Amino acid sequence: MIVINFAHPLTEEQLHQIETLTGQQVERVIVIDAQIDPQELLAPQVVRMVDRVGFSGEEWQTLPLLIALPSLNYSAGVLLAELHGRMGYFPSILRLRPVAGAIPPRFEVAEVIHLQAVRDAARARRGGIGGFPGMESTAPG
Repeated sequence: MIVINFAHPLTEEQLHQIETLTGQQVERVIVIDAQIDPQELLAPQVVRMVDRVGFSGEEWQTLPLLIALPSLNYSAGVLLAELHGRMGYFPSILRLRPVAGAIPPRFEVAEVIHLQAVRDAARARRGGIGGFPGMESTAPG
């Protein structure tokens, strides 16, 4: 699997946690600077961020990807729309959480969230079917 990291650097320990949770080897981490200029339009900046990944249209649709979203909520929202357009589905994303009591502060992998499953379950609820099939995230424990 390829991790595309639009967030803070991932540690070796976090990469190992990802492999344990997903049952897949992290073959590569692509780090993309997600800093934006707040005085400029956001969407074109996000398009340029995603372009820096360097994938072809076919690669976006076929490679096994996991996304570490940027912390800025506006950037994350626009990024998800851009990725969905390129991939044809919502990607799986990484959620980190602080390690309780850690000094200095450090983060662990909380879960891998399968956004397409979340979307599909929401679509089922829209039709009145209810339930949460496929909404499971991959979380330790």
